[in-house]
Parts: sequence; structure tokens; C-alpha cells
Amino acid sequence: MAAERSLRSVYDEAETKRANTESFGNTNTTAFQENVLAAIRLYEECLSIVDRLSLFSPNEALEDIATLDLQYLLLNFRVAELLLRLNDHSQRKANLQKAQARYERFLRHLDNYDLLSKTDAAILEQYHESPNTFSTTSTSDAAARRDAKIKRFKDEKALKQKLEYLRSNPSVIQNDEAVAREVQLTEIAFCTHRTFQQLESISQELQILALAPPAPPPDLATQRGPDARERSTRNDSAYSERLDGPLASLNANVRGPLLDRSGKPLRPFTLTSKRQEFQNGVFRPDHSLPTMSIDEYLEEERRRGGMIDGGGPQSQVQPQVDEDDMEAADRETMKAREWDEYVEANPKGSGNTLNRG
Repeated sequence: MAAERSLRSVYDEAETKRANTESFGNTNTTAFQENVLAAIRLYEECLSIVDRLSLFSPNEALEDIATLDLQYLLLNFRVAELLLRLNDHSQRKANLQKAQARYERFLRHLDNYDLLSKTDAAILEQYHESPNTFSTTSTSDAAARRDAKIKRFKDEKALKQKLEYLRSNPSVIQNDEAVAREVQLTEIAFCTHRTFQQLESISQELQILALAPPAPPPDLATQRGPDARERSTRNDSAYSERLDGPLASLNANVRGPLLDRSGKPLRPFTLTSKRQEFQNGVFRPDHSLPTMSIDEYLEEERRRGGMIDGGGPQSQVQPQVDEDDMEAADRETMKAREWDEYVEANPKGSGNTLNRG
């Protein structure tokens, strides 16, 4: 009796913890997660006591189980439900697999006592055939799958309503063992429906997690020694094969010409015709934008001597010499005189020494 009272007290405490988790609005809080973990530990303690007492045996029938002990058939189901409420993403796959194993153990106990209906027994057989691709509706016909889903939803709703009705008068449950037993069996049937739904959901989520890329390795910078970090800092300005770097690091505090006299770039730059848009950062994409307008580039080329002005119709226009500017008039006179002397010294055709016509 001492062991039985211990089981009852631990179970009542676990039920209280589980009820507390239902009152939390935000399931991501530390308090909620601590309540979930505490409830899991208490339910697992209950399972240890049940095993130690050999409360359930495969050699006995359902009629051999006391009405009060029927609630302990739900221990694995409670643990599985709580495992799915843990929000540790790094342990999500492990928690899914643990919950899956708990659901399987719960169904195995029910099957040992013939507590599964014919429909649920058939679904359990389907699950054992392909647990990784399990679905409560195995048919490929979309209409049939929809009808099967609707039927299971209605069955679960009916069980829930029946359970609420039976629990609406606690005094009757306490005084009538038949009603109390029916309440326990109805709750087991309701949890069985929930179990198959959760197994289908777990199967789908595990398939998605299997397709996810592996987690990135831990930050290597925290694992390297100080010498390695210093070498990395010294080599930050060395040559890199990266095509695109952060604009702030490329252009901050950089002065001087863009190109040398041979045309080789001295620092990174990009052409753009929308400098103001770039400066304002409007609708900035995730790649590096131009840092120099076309006009600025042409001005830089002109300053470097890489462009020759002139040509076109404007080149035919002769500049007008100011008659009052004597120095300019003298320069034009000397220029014309030098040209006349050159023409006299080099008559037309004098350079054609190889192919005289």
C-alpha cells in the first residue's frame, strides 16, 4: 500500500504540472519549458514505479486491471505529448524520435489488452509496415482520403464530447465504479486517436528534417589560438579571390587616384549612373552597388590623360582670334608662317619614294 500511495502521489503531482503547462500563453518562456521538463520527470518516475510493481502483465486481461489503475496506461502517452512541446531546436529530431517510441509503447500496451478497435488495429498494422511514411489514410484517392480524415475527426469529436459529459458530474464518477471505468476507457480511446495523428505528424516532420542541410560547424575563430587570430588579422589586407566585399570596408577612408598611368586599378570601384540613389540606399539589393557615376569616371579618365577631347562637327569650327590681343595674333601669325615653311620644304608626294605614280 505504501508503494501504491507513492505512485498516486507522484502521479497527482505530474498531473498538476501538466495542468500548469496548459495555463501558459507563451510556450517559449523558460518557466513553461521548466514545467514541461518537471512533468516529464514525474511521469517517468511513475513509469519506474509501475515497472517495479509489475502493475501490468501481458498474461492478464482488461478485466483484471483495477479501474483506478487504468489511468496509468496513459503514462507513455503523457510523456510523448510533453516531449513534443519542448522547443529546443537543436534536439528537435531526438525529441521527435523519443516521442515516437513512447507512442509506440503506449499502443503496444493497449494492443496487449485488446483495447484497440478494429479500425485502430488496422491502422497500427499499417504503421508497423512503414513507420517512416505512415499516414492514417493510406489510399491514393484524394476523395477517399478526405472522407477518411473527416470520419476520424468526427469520431474524435464524439469521444471528446462523451468524455466531457461523463466528467460533468464528478460525484457520480466517485460513487459509481462503472461510470468511472467508462470514463477511463473513453479517455484511452480519445488518446488513441490523438496518438495516430501525432505519429503521422512526426513521420512528416522527420522526413523534412532529413532533407535539411547539416548544421554549420562551430565558429572556428573561437577554437583557434591567439596566434592564429593575429595571423588572420594581419592577412586581412592580403590578396583575396572574393569578387565582392563589403562596401564599407572597401571604400572607407580611401583617398588618391583610382588608376595608375598604365590603366591598372589602384582600388576597387564600380560604375553607376544613379549615385544619389546609391547614397540614400533606396531598395538596396544584397550585392554591392556602384560607387562611382559615369560622369565621375570620365572626369577621372580625362584627368589621368586617358581621353582625347575633340573630333566631331565642333572640330571644324575655327576659333576667332581677338584682334585686340596682340600676343594671340602673333601666335597665329607664327603658326601660319611655320606651316607655310613646312609645306615648301615638303612638297606633295615627296615622301612617296617606293611607289611613285
